[in-house]
Amino acid sequence: MVSSALQITGLLIGGTGMIGTFAVTGMPQWRVSAFIENNIIVFETIWEGLWMHCIRQANIRMQCKVYDSMLALSPDLQASRVLMCAGSVLSFLAFIIAIIGMKCTRCVQSSWPAKDCIILTAGLLFILSGAVELIPVCWVANTIISDFYNPKVNVAQKRELGEALYLGWVAAFCLIAAGAIFCCFCRCCEKTRSYGHSAPTHYRTHSQHLHRKTESSYSKSQYV
Repeated sequence: MVSSALQITGLLIGGTGMIGTFAVTGMPQWRVSAFIENNIIVFETIWEGLWMHCIRQANIRMQCKVYDSMLALSPDLQASRVLMCAGSVLSFLAFIIAIIGMKCTRCVQSSWPAKDCIILTAGLLFILSGAVELIPVCWVANTIISDFYNPKVNVAQKRELGEALYLGWVAAFCLIAAGAIFCCFCRCCEKTRSYGHSAPTHYRTHSQHLHRKTESSYSKSQYV
C-alpha cells in the first residue's frame, strides 16, 4: 500500500513537471522588456520566446509573430529551443514508462524485479529531462542578467526574466524530484528483496542442523 502511494506521488509530481515543460517550451515570456531610465513605455510590453515574439499594448491588444528563421534567434535561444524539445520528449517517455512500470498497472506480464527495472529507467529519465531543462533556463537567465548590468548594451535592448524561466525552474525541480522518488523506491525494494531471500536461507540452515541433531540422538538411543 505504501509503495503504491509512493509511486503515485512520484507519477503526479513527474506529470506536473512534464506539463510544465510543455508549457515553458511554448510560452513566449522568456524575455520581457525592461522599464528602466528613459525606456518607460508602460503601455507596451515586449515578450521574446523560443518560437515567437509578442507585443502587448495596454493589456488590451497583443500581436505575435513567429520567427522567420532559427538563425534570427540569439545563440542561447537557438540552443534552448533544441534542449527544451529534447527535455519535453524525455519527460514524456519517462511518464509513459513510469505508468507501465507501476505496480497498479498490468500493461505487461512481467515479474516484480522487471517492473522495478522499468521504474528505475523512468526515474533516471525524469532526472535526465530535469537536468536538460535546467541548462537552457539557467543559460538564458544568466544572459539576461549579464546584459542587464552591462553598460555597453543599449537600454532599449535590455530585458528582464520572464515568467517562463520561473516556471521552467519549478518544472525542472518537479522532474528531478519525481526521478529521485522512483530511484529511491527501487533501492528500497531491492533491499527488501535481499532481506527476504537471506532470512529463509538462515532459517532452513538452522532447521537442518536441529534435524540432524535429533536424528543423531535418536540413533544413539536406539543403539543402546
